[in-house]
Amino acid sequence: MKIGETPRVTGPASVKGRASRDQVPTPEQAGRATRDSTSIMGIPAEELTPRVQQAVMTLMGEVDRLKNDLEKSKQRARDAEDLADQDPLVPVHNRRAFERELERIMSYVKRYGGTASLVFVDLDHFKNINDVHGHAAGDAVLHAVAELLVENTRQSDLVARIGGDEFAVLLMQTPLSLARDKADTVLALIAELMVPFEDKVLKLSASAGAASLEEGSDAAAVMAEADRAMYEQKGRLRFD
Repeated sequence: MKIGETPRVTGPASVKGRASRDQVPTPEQAGRATRDSTSIMGIPAEELTPRVQQAVMTLMGEVDRLKNDLEKSKQRARDAEDLADQDPLVPVHNRRAFERELERIMSYVKRYGGTASLVFVDLDHFKNINDVHGHAAGDAVLHAVAELLVENTRQSDLVARIGGDEFAVLLMQTPLSLARDKADTVLALIAELMVPFEDKVLKLSASAGAASLEEGSDAAAVMAEADRAMYEQKGRLRFD
């Protein structure tokens, strides 16, 4: 070795050190990484110059980055869609999601058969709770009822808040008779529910109505039937 000539250090340690500093692979590394892609294009890796190999490596890294950015964008879009379907106050779907799913399920039932039902649940005297105890108490009541409905329905069903104190439950593969039984069960559970708020415990009652999806001409007709049945029960309770 001539005097003044700097010895070339080789081995894994030197390669790792350089990569950590400037992330530039050696021509040998670039050749190995580009062999598969260049052979696909019909260009033998040994015919590529180190500069071309480095350019291919850079391009491949950019493609990977773009793929990663695209996947992140898709996930953000999915998250945004989930938020758009979520009620802003309680942990159930909102009216937008409910109406979309109602239309979809009705179309499926009409085309392929099967059965499904809709249950409307409306809290009794909810305005009094807000007037006497404040809106924070009303929010606590809505949250408790939403959780109760979710806990007492299946994962295949859908629970939504469609109005101030009104909830809807879509019951898959459930005939009208069983939907009415489910409505009665839910009302009994709501009557037993005790909602703690500050130094008080709030008691509730509710009314419910059910309708069959396969018997309705369209989504609006099914909702109107469930609403009619609910207010019919509310009227009976008023005179009991």
